[in-house]
Amino acid sequence: MRQKIVAGNWKMNNDLNESVALINQIKEALVEREDVKAIIAPTFIALDKASQLLSGTNIGLSAQNMCSEDSGAFTGAISANMLKSVGCEYVILGHSERRTIFGETDKLINAKMKKAIASNLTPIFCIGETLEERESGEMKNVIEKQVREGLDGISESDLSGTIVAYEPVWAIGTGKVATPDQAQEVHAFIRNLLKEMYSEELAENTTIQYGGSVKPENAAELIGQKDIDGALVGGACLKADSFVAIIKNA
Repeated sequence: MRQKIVAGNWKMNNDLNESVALINQIKEALVEREDVKAIIAPTFIALDKASQLLSGTNIGLSAQNMCSEDSGAFTGAISANMLKSVGCEYVILGHSERRTIFGETDKLINAKMKKAIASNLTPIFCIGETLEERESGEMKNVIEKQVREGLDGISESDLSGTIVAYEPVWAIGTGKVATPDQAQEVHAFIRNLLKEMYSEELAENTTIQYGGSVKPENAAELIGQKDIDGALVGGACLKADSFVAIIKNA
């Protein structure tokens, strides 16, 4: 049975002091809770301190992005080894904001996926369609392209453990949410695609999260769907009470 995983993507929010306060609140609320895996993804400046604060807990630490290169003249970039050195276990890759705002391509995301896996970081691999793509009937084609190109050249053994996050772009930060049936349809499609590309065993064991305006009020119904294994939470993870409520509802 796949474990439920709820990850909080803080995006570009919280300075160091605010991060410390939020982490302490989350820790206090989740003490001894192990039925759902919680992961937080603070900004780069807070990762080292977050790692120290989370030591001895069951809460995982993720970065929000990374470079596909090990080192060198890449101003402003952060490498996988740098993330490992401050205690990161996970890294979010392919988020729609990286794709749309910063122009990251499937090819670049694929290179980052390979580097993360080689560095023993667990990717949270994000995919999702825009409203225009959904309404034009291209949703499944877009999802399949992102999956196939993002995972190109990655073996079944290397992919094992990777978390997939389906985030319809039209639902991220908009207040719009895919209905449970809409979300389940796409999650089942992704799982069947993984089965076709790899094996039934890998497909059945892969955690596929839903992301897109997840809140305490809708988390239970969404995560209760057959193929939805948790959530990648945005705005609602910036307050400890709402993030913890989503985890409890999972």
